Amino acid sequence: MSTTTPDAIASDAPEDLVRSYPRFIWWGLGEATNGGVGFYLWMFVLTAIALVGANAWAVQVADGMIVTNMTDHVSWGLYIANFTFFVGLAAGGVMMVIPAYLYDDEEMHKVVIFGEIVAIAAIIMCTLSVLVDLGRPDRFWHLLPYIGRVNFPVSMLTWDVLVLNGYLLINLHIVGYLLYMQFLGRRPNPKWYVPFVFLSIAWAISIHTVTAFLYCGLGGRPFWNTALLAPRFLASAFVSGPAFIILVMRILRVTTGYTAPVSAANTLIQIIRVSMTINLVMLASEIFTMFYTGGAHGASAHYLFFGLHGHHGLVPWMWTAIICNLIGTVFFFLPAALERGSIRIAACVLCIVGIWIEKGMGLIVPGFIPSTLHEIVEYTPSLTEWKVSAGIWAFGFMVLTVLLKMATAVFHSSGESAKPTA
Repeated sequence: MSTTTPDAIASDAPEDLVRSYPRFIWWGLGEATNGGVGFYLWMFVLTAIALVGANAWAVQVADGMIVTNMTDHVSWGLYIANFTFFVGLAAGGVMMVIPAYLYDDEEMHKVVIFGEIVAIAAIIMCTLSVLVDLGRPDRFWHLLPYIGRVNFPVSMLTWDVLVLNGYLLINLHIVGYLLYMQFLGRRPNPKWYVPFVFLSIAWAISIHTVTAFLYCGLGGRPFWNTALLAPRFLASAFVSGPAFIILVMRILRVTTGYTAPVSAANTLIQIIRVSMTINLVMLASEIFTMFYTGGAHGASAHYLFFGLHGHHGLVPWMWTAIICNLIGTVFFFLPAALERGSIRIAACVLCIVGIWIEKGMGLIVPGFIPSTLHEIVEYTPSLTEWKVSAGIWAFGFMVLTVLLKMATAVFHSSGESAKPTA
């Protein structure tokens, strides 16, 4: 195991900066893969689940999409449901960047890098969710510029590919540069990361907006044809993202001893309170429009909430989401949510589960039911889909764990609790 310390390689010469970067990577990977019994057990379980998912995907590629329960009528299922949630999870990280840089919140500066790390892991899971949804993954090259035909700027899918990969590169640069400067014990040069930080704010909003446009731009799916889809996506993202980051900071405190500033977590809770209230108001507005005024998309809504013509496949999903969201919101408004306790954790978990269902099984699937021919073909994820999805989650958590361990190792080695910014 490498024992290189920041002081051992710090130098003012630019060429030394370049030469020391491979040492930083080697040292960081060494620290990220070094831990106790609990760490190795955690990584073993994640690796096992990821391998099960990889095997299930291999079977899917070999046998075709017939091993899933998706059909010509319901062509998007659990994979795209996860994709939609992961995009929101990645966009939610910007809720730490805005207070830190736009409002110069000093306490938020100390933890903002964790939000960016969560965004990196979420975008990787986004990409994997789309990849496994391709019936012929070997034809992915059609989406590559200059090699395939991306139909830019007409295709919304092309815009989605651009903004997702662009957001990943931006966050990789910010996290890599700040950790490297912290590792060297130097003050980061603002011109090398601050412009990218502000760019990430606009980019984070765009990744979820473009994803919403991808759905609501499909005229043949009335359930998605609403101008509130993009604002709802953003509001829910600003709930799931901060809630997930709060859970991450809690786990870091238990496993590594790193304690985030109380004010930083409280700021995230205030953001969740406002965002969740807005999300519920917009959901109520959608429900009123769908059931009171009627219209073509009313059939999908009726199937989603109450069932249609004897079919009730998604009713338990949607009411579970509503109950989780309502209880989670109530918990967040309790004074106990501002304390490090079970109420805060329960509120985060409930809202994350509620948002995952609402933006997944409660949004993607009912868009296809009834079909354009007014047929009702229900959808339930197959075992293969659950295995592949679990594998993606496991791999994403592996990436998240490695990045978080590397970040905390850099902070501890530099003698600071955590302050990766200027």
